[in-house]
Amino acid sequence: MHLQGEELDVSPHKPVLLIVRDGWGVREAREGNAVALANTPRHDALWAEYPTALVNASEHWVGLPDGQMGNSEVGHLNMGAGRVVYQDLARINQAISDGSFAR
Repeated sequence: MHLQGEELDVSPHKPVLLIVRDGWGVREAREGNAVALANTPRHDALWAEYPTALVNASEHWVGLPDGQMGNSEVGHLNMGAGRVVYQDLARINQAISDGSFAR
């Protein structure tokens, strides 16, 4: 069962486990996909039995320009903040676009 954030039951009476897997991407194709090809019985069991949510960890989702890949530092910073924390490059680009950079 895979749920989107709005659909998750966030009852304060149920425990929540946050598992962060740095470097684990999610895609259907198995060819060249070390995560999909690996023997991961515990991961597979958790994924099948419990509600899950995926986090977008690149581009505007974590305060980076579109097309810019994220990294551990950016991902952890945004998860800890609970909001998008705009990174320097995105803030500079925005300041150039809105004219505030030259002020």
